[in-house]
Amino acid sequence: MDDASEEVQRVSDALEEVDRIPDLEERVRARNQVLALQAQKTRDWHAERRNLVLALREEDPPVTIRAIAARLQMSPGVVQDIIRGHTGSWQNRPKAED
Repeated sequence: MDDASEEVQRVSDALEEVDRIPDLEERVRARNQVLALQAQKTRDWHAERRNLVLALREEDPPVTIRAIAARLQMSPGVVQDIIRGHTGSWQNRPKAED
């Protein structure tokens, strides 16, 4: 197991521990703290991911969308969305021009 996988497993284990808190109020308070932290981390992590994807596309020659997807373990569609600057749900996507 590589270092990244070990860290992800540790986070997963910690979340499972929160789910095992026996007192409902205490468990909900802990979950609220995790959700607040996650909201901040999500913004930061998305920005860092976007910067890396764009940097890889700017290399000479540019790294392909499929190669970026494979390297970063995400779908090519997500890579395309990042390159296009799209964030949010499908409902918020601009309509295709005729």
